[in-house]
Amino acid sequence: MGQIIFAVVLVGAIALFVYHVRLLRRTILLGRPYHLSDKPSKHWRQMIEVALLQKKMMDKPVASAAHWVIYVGFLVVNVEVIEIILDGLLGTHRLLAGHVGVLYDIMTVGSEIFLALVLVAAVVFLWRRNIQKVPRFHTAEMKGWPPLDANIILWTEIALVIALLIMNASDQALQQRKVYEAAGTFPVSRFLVPLFESLSDSMLIGIERTAWWVHILGVLAFLNYIPFSKHLHIFLAFPNTYYAPIQPAGKVDSLPQVTSVVKEALGLAPAEGATDGATGTLGAKDVTDLTWKNLLDAYTCTECGRCTAVCPAHLTGKKLSPRKIMMDTRDRLEEIKRALHKTGKWEPDGKSLLGDYITAEEIWACTTCNACVRACPVLINPVSIILQLRQYLVMEASQAPETINVLFVNLENNGSPWALPAADRAKWAETLT
Repeated sequence: MGQIIFAVVLVGAIALFVYHVRLLRRTILLGRPYHLSDKPSKHWRQMIEVALLQKKMMDKPVASAAHWVIYVGFLVVNVEVIEIILDGLLGTHRLLAGHVGVLYDIMTVGSEIFLALVLVAAVVFLWRRNIQKVPRFHTAEMKGWPPLDANIILWTEIALVIALLIMNASDQALQQRKVYEAAGTFPVSRFLVPLFESLSDSMLIGIERTAWWVHILGVLAFLNYIPFSKHLHIFLAFPNTYYAPIQPAGKVDSLPQVTSVVKEALGLAPAEGATDGATGTLGAKDVTDLTWKNLLDAYTCTECGRCTAVCPAHLTGKKLSPRKIMMDTRDRLEEIKRALHKTGKWEPDGKSLLGDYITAEEIWACTTCNACVRACPVLINPVSIILQLRQYLVMEASQAPETINVLFVNLENNGSPWALPAADRAKWAETLT
């Protein structure tokens, strides 16, 4: 009966996770087409360096070390989770112990060491967020759900670690009493064994089984929580860094619609694919006007705040926060995703990213210095979204700030951003010797 219950829970949890992943993919693909222009080998290398080896995390030693511990611990401990799943389906106990020999000892030792390290790292992160109060975790947009989400994940990790350590400790106590066969080496949880010496065999078995169920149910619950959390970056960091452009961050691509119109006006044939992905809207008003890579960026955002911490506009008191740009984009996408979940299709609801989520004041505060892009550990590009929203305001809504309108008039009348005739353009050099 236990095997049947476990199989039903496992299949149900995986099916629910797959459903939400497919819904997420469908939401992201509402964006305009996006294509890579570089060789795939360059993108594979970029993904390995940035997502796998976490190259851009190295500038902050404490955060980097703690993140590395949780990242590697996640991979190592999941080997034991695989064994737990097999035991649950087959009705066995520590199935791998009888099949991999000494490797099982290596696996359990490694798992226990990283369990302890993950516990320490999670406590460090909780301390940095809630006690030390690192400034970048406490900006205006980091209210309500964002900090709660981070704390839920950290406390969940602590609970899963403790459950596994208790399971291993009670298992060892039962092994010592010859109730369970000897299996594995546990350098950390063995210190908990004395706590169970006065308990009966039946109570020990109950504790071991309860910890087993708590851990695996916690893992499955965590799996289905991830699609609704910023910790979705655990999975999306890999495709996001692969599809991130190799070109310099400051390069601004021209709009294909504009390129096509200009070439037609000049009597030139539009470049092949010049209108590919054109939506009929110049720039972007809503998330569906952005590329699917922009939308993938939004879901990959870790909310770490490194972008906002280096933004010169934000640091001088302006309203702009690059992290908020990404969080607002994701919030708008979540609204659309809920509609897809409820009705199976998306119909315009009268709202838009620009205006209802992001204000004109925010996007015009951006200096396009790309400091946020360089700071992001997973190659997210808030500037790309900001520029597309600006393009819409200028070319579709005719709502550019007065200073920029003056520049446009000067360019049209004088061929330069200054109110000077073209004939006077070189006068500044007359006094040079």
